[in-house]
Amino acid sequence: MHAVILAGGKGVRLRPYTTALPKPLVPIGDQHAILEIVLRQLATSGFTHCTIAIGHLGEIIRAYVGDGSQWGMEIDYATEENPLGTMGPLLTLRERLPETFLVMNGDVLTDLDYADVLNRHRESGAPLTIATYARKVHIDFGVLTTRESRVVAFTEKPSMDYHVSMGVYGLSRSTLEDYTPGLPLGFDELVLDLLAARRPPHSYEFDGYWLDIGRPDDYDRANAEFTTRKSMLLKGA
Repeated sequence: MHAVILAGGKGVRLRPYTTALPKPLVPIGDQHAILEIVLRQLATSGFTHCTIAIGHLGEIIRAYVGDGSQWGMEIDYATEENPLGTMGPLLTLRERLPETFLVMNGDVLTDLDYADVLNRHRESGAPLTIATYARKVHIDFGVLTTRESRVVAFTEKPSMDYHVSMGVYGLSRSTLEDYTPGLPLGFDELVLDLLAARRPPHSYEFDGYWLDIGRPDDYDRANAEFTTRKSMLLKGA
């Protein structure tokens, strides 16, 4: 099984932690970087090959990870010279990838079964599988519904339930055939194109542990929780 880790972003929202380190290498706990945790999880799940798409401070990632032999994996790299969006780096890799593969952000902390995501993607026959997580948002205001300047409904401080992308995807190489390598391609653009073409992505719903470490408060929470969740995140550690 093959995984692609997207690790080329600048991590602007996580500054000052990312001033000198790429976001996937910020430490979690006393011993581990986020990217190390992800790679160990992938290896445990049976992934044997990984491509890391690097950009900002990418040479530090390359020096830290090496060829992947320390995790029993074969790791290679793709360098993003200019920002290409979430899915853009995959276009330049397309000929190096198998027909189905896992794609994920390099800053995800979760106990998601990555192999099951990819297997379910293969079984679904969908062009794209999105790992999704249920969220609830509480609105601290009374919400009005208006029509022609009249209030027609009112809800006091409602809650909204919705599903968000976890930043982990099963993808088929053929899904990328109509896009031009070297041009930017965002995740949103790909999903909207698939919906317009009536080729809807498959949803892999997950209710376990998940943190997208994009902001300082998320990072602080990850460090606070890691000690108690280490055995769950790093099985056998």
